[in-house]
Order: sequence, then structure tokens, then C-alpha cells
Amino acid sequence: MTQPVVLITGCSSGIGRALADAFQAGGYQVWATARKPEDLATLEAAGFMPVELDVNDTPAVRALAEDLRRRAGRLDVLINNAGYGAMGPLLDGGAEALRRQFDTNVFAPVELTRACFELLRASQGLVINIGSVSGVLVTPFAGAYCASKAALHALCEALRLELAPFGIQVMEVQPGAIASGFGAQASQQVEAALCESSPWWPMRDGIRARARASQDKPTPADEFAHGVLAAVQARRRKRILRLGNGSRTLPLLACLPGALRDRLLRKRFGLRSRC
Repeated sequence: MTQPVVLITGCSSGIGRALADAFQAGGYQVWATARKPEDLATLEAAGFMPVELDVNDTPAVRALAEDLRRRAGRLDVLINNAGYGAMGPLLDGGAEALRRQFDTNVFAPVELTRACFELLRASQGLVINIGSVSGVLVTPFAGAYCASKAALHALCEALRLELAPFGIQVMEVQPGAIASGFGAQASQQVEAALCESSPWWPMRDGIRARARASQDKPTPADEFAHGVLAAVQARRRKRILRLGNGSRTLPLLACLPGALRDRLLRKRFGLRSRC
């Protein structure tokens, strides 16, 4: 098979679906994963190779890699896109919420990359991990999400060095605000978790504002996806790619003096003293 192959996780909507469309238009055979049968049917109708996958299911991940080897015989680009944002006070969610966040946003990309290693090695392929500017600028009420993306960024650095001897490249994408269902899903999760017994209940408007922040003047998902494709096709690929509204300005806030940054973030999310 001479047609290049891309595997993209989390393609039911938003960024994942836009990436699938862009890479298909760019001449790739697109293996697109989703969890719901109705989403798989939609992906198949669009001409993709649909794959039912829960990225936290390790046997299913390994089975997918074997299916790729048997049916496609190659893998040129792996895009670890599937993920979600756990919003709310860190201590309200506790360790269990943090584990769930890391399972999907950190451990799953490593396991899928591991399962696809031999295919990527044979094609001298590319691994793209979808991080976030939230892994650079840590904000209140998104601590678990910010921590997971910061961890993913660190793992990208390690993988870039460790995979280089095998001809495999690693690109870290740090989106800003991208039009997708991310904000709606985060808001639903927040509403389900908000509790009057929480010490942060009086600050619930700030929690809700953080859940919606990813949809503040968002860049269209298709524009983002075509930017990723262009970066893949470039003669010299970037190590870190920032796309979308706020993707360049927000990381600059992380460089401000800590006391000033804290004051700005406390004001933005209603964190007034309640001693």
C-alpha cells in the first residue's frame, strides 16, 4: 500500500473530526476512532476507516495496532487527540478525578504510541500529541486538566529524544480556543459536580466561567485542522505548534511575575478572600 495512513483518536466531533476531514483531503487513508456506534456510522459514511475504541482499554488499543498492521500494513501519522477537561476545584475532585484525567489525557497516548511503535518505526512516521496552552498557563478550577497537559508536554519532550534513533518524529500541538464541544462537555461535567457543601460553592460563577473559557472567540476547527496538516507537510516540521485564539498570547502570561499573574487570575475567576 502506497497511500499514507493516519490514525486519529476522538473523531466523533470537533477537533478530531476536523482533523479527519483535513487529512482525508490531503490524500491520507484516515483511521478514525470513536466510542459510540452512531458516530462510527457517520465516520464510515464520510469515507473514513471507522474504529470503535475506548483509549483507556489497553487490549482494544493493542488489537487496533494489530488490525492496522494486517489491513493497512503501515502507519505514517498517529494523532493522539482523544481527551477531556476535568473542571472544578482540585480538592473537590480529589485523587480519583485526577486519576481519571491522567488515564485519558496522559496514559492513553503513551499506550497507543507504544502499541503502534513498530508500524511507526517501519514508516519513519510522526506522532502528534494534542496538548493545550493550559499545560503552559495553569489556571484555577482546571488544575487536573492543566496538570495532565503539562505532563503530556513533558512526555512529548522525552519521546522526541527517545524515538529519534528510530526515525520517528514527535510534534506537540498546543491549541488555544478552538470551536468544539469541549466547552459544553466541561460545563456539563461542572454542573453535575457542583455541590452546595463545597467550600467553593460561593465561587461557582468562576468555576463555570473556566469551563466555558475554551470557547472564548474560538478559532474554527477546520482552520485549526488545516494548520496541523500544513505543519505535517512542511519541509521542516515544528517541534511545538501553537494554533488558535490565545495560543500565543496566553503562554506569555505564564512569564509574568508570579504575584501579578496570581492577581489577574484571581480577579478573572472570582477568587476573592473568604476567610
